[in-house]
Amino acid sequence: MGSETIKLPFINFSELDQESQTSNWESVKDKVKFALQEFGCFEATFDQISQNLRNSVFVGLKQLFDLPLQNKLRNRSNKPYHGYVGQYAMVPLYESLGIDSPHDLGSIESFTNLMWSEGNPDFSKSIQSFSQQLSELDQIVRKMVLESLGLEKYIDEHIESSNYLVRVQKYDFPKGHEAELGLTSHTDKNFLTILYQNEVNGLEVLTKDGQWITVDPSPNSFIVMIGEAFHAWTNGRLHSAYHRVTMKGSVARYSIGLFSVPKEGYIVKAPEEMVDEEHPLLFKPFDHVKFLDFYYSEAGQRSPAALKAYCGV
Repeated sequence: MGSETIKLPFINFSELDQESQTSNWESVKDKVKFALQEFGCFEATFDQISQNLRNSVFVGLKQLFDLPLQNKLRNRSNKPYHGYVGQYAMVPLYESLGIDSPHDLGSIESFTNLMWSEGNPDFSKSIQSFSQQLSELDQIVRKMVLESLGLEKYIDEHIESSNYLVRVQKYDFPKGHEAELGLTSHTDKNFLTILYQNEVNGLEVLTKDGQWITVDPSPNSFIVMIGEAFHAWTNGRLHSAYHRVTMKGSVARYSIGLFSVPKEGYIVKAPEEMVDEEHPLLFKPFDHVKFLDFYYSEAGQRSPAALKAYCGV
């Protein structure tokens, strides 16, 4: 079924006061809950990140992806999907690199020194500042979700249970008879993803009623999306949406994503308040890293619902 251009819920986070938690906080919280239950994602404005910083990030991304392949292949990790991804016959237009612990300038500098023999201080500083400020939005959204579900007592524990990963991504435009598929249909496996793109669209989201919709955000907006770990932690209260990227036209698409990822050894387990007669337990407690190992195995890749296959009740 083809995609349709339908706007995702739009939520403004630019004038929130977390301390006083005014009526504006409550209004935004209600919108967040509705969007994540019904769509699994929404479009967000968050003016705390300046336009100059956003521009600087994309200048750095273009420099990075213009590097020789041998440089990018140095981005290795023993964690699934934390290193370089590319050169796949199924999605030849796509390549991506991962930066673990992007709040830590030393971690980012280690990455940039692998990519550029002379280093790249501007890249390091812009990525650190961007991810640091964007993590504020991540934590606001997660705090609102827990408040809306009556789980306030778990907020600190939940925030502290995750680390951050930044993935930078390039989707080339199709040439000649190349397929338009930039990235295959999938759900994210983490808690929360926040995406920012250049002005080239391509992201499509599958609605609950089976319609593919084209995401058309404003140039200043972010896309906030729920992952399967948060879907499981809330015992299915939040919807983890399938999404894909389709490329058209003659301009490459660049995006950067901040992923809040359960820490190694963390057991994803729905709080007892989320389980009752109307909402029976959907997933057994699971180690997130071990689930990722299963997901990227042959059996996991074959499964249409890997999380259910791995630990469904």
